Amino acid sequence: MLDEPRSDFSRLRERAGLSVEALAPLTGYSPATLYRWERGEATPRQAALVVLEDLVNKRGATEPEKPAFRFIDLFAGIGGIRRGFEPLGGKCVFTSEWDRFAQTTYAANFPHDDHEISGDITKTEAKDIPEHDLLLAGFPCQPFSIAGVSKKNALGRAHGFADETQGTLFFDVARIIAEHRPKAFLLENVKNLVNHDKGRTFEVIMRTLRDLGYHVPTPRVINAKGYVPQHRERILIAGFREECDFSFDDLDVPSPLNGPKLGTILHPEDGSEKSPDKHYTDASGKVSDKYTLTDHLWQYLQDYAAKHRAAGNGFGFGLVGKGDAARTLSARYYKDGSEILIDRGEGRNPRRLTPRECARLMGFDKPGESSFIIPVSDTQAYKQFGNSVAVPVIEAVARHMLPYIAAEAAQDQEHLQRRLPLIG
Repeated sequence: MLDEPRSDFSRLRERAGLSVEALAPLTGYSPATLYRWERGEATPRQAALVVLEDLVNKRGATEPEKPAFRFIDLFAGIGGIRRGFEPLGGKCVFTSEWDRFAQTTYAANFPHDDHEISGDITKTEAKDIPEHDLLLAGFPCQPFSIAGVSKKNALGRAHGFADETQGTLFFDVARIIAEHRPKAFLLENVKNLVNHDKGRTFEVIMRTLRDLGYHVPTPRVINAKGYVPQHRERILIAGFREECDFSFDDLDVPSPLNGPKLGTILHPEDGSEKSPDKHYTDASGKVSDKYTLTDHLWQYLQDYAAKHRAAGNGFGFGLVGKGDAARTLSARYYKDGSEILIDRGEGRNPRRLTPRECARLMGFDKPGESSFIIPVSDTQAYKQFGNSVAVPVIEAVARHMLPYIAAEAAQDQEHLQRRLPLIG
């Protein structure tokens, strides 16, 4: 029996010395898609081929001479978006975060940065930010004031990008993009950004980014529930300086119906935890009593829920067990923990998650791990995790974007090579 003919993609993969399964996360495509390319049933994406050719060229190298790409981290929080891109060979060259407690957590977990954390981005000149290939920003959503262009003209005032986004934090993202023209950007926000101000806010954002000359594919709302045991929907907006075939539709997102359960991120409380947290558990591994709701608070939450049920409202606490997934962790979790209360059995008051369990719930720690440094109070930790991104979602998006960032870098290098004779 004759061997099946191999595709060019298959030959290139073999030269790179990688299996389909090992190559898949590096290209951002599923193994099933790569196998179709292997069999010649579909045409490989050009961006993925660029990454593969780069791997072939670098095979045998032990250490890259320079980072694969340089990026900046705006509205950085505690570094959730950064954690998705840095492991892919990126180097963070600028960080901005105004909250001093978040700065403390960020600095503790990224101690080797060669730059200080910048504070208020609105007071930072775009020209003072280092050159970068990729801009990352989990920008807060503030109201946009959109007035008619004719009225602006009559008053002799600017309109469009400079006016419609002025006074919002998105303006700071846009002015930095305009100044530095990075190869790509990724913006993250709450799902409701699409409907804010009857859709006008989102319309201005998309128009502004495209007016800056960027290819901005249709954004995607992703539910983190397929990655972590939590319902958490966020919108991701990617943009590229050059026209490309990037699409969020190609991103293989695990079904929320088959995601992990809370039992994977909770303290086991049986002494089996590898690195028990002395701040959150006692010597035997039991969760500290301080996370158990007092009789007064538990009664208040039950009465509050009963009152709203009687009125036909849906307000109430979220009581969950090991086999469940949680509601969305919010920045207000420190107040009463009502959205995620861990059921401790009949006759026992439920408890809040510990900050360590929140770190695992958000993907900063893998299940059972305790490596993420939490140097702040419980109140601040709850706020920080509640305001952050689900790291596994960003990791998946980063892998999906990487081929296009690499393709951009290759194009820049090609343009430089073409210009060398002229420069010389």
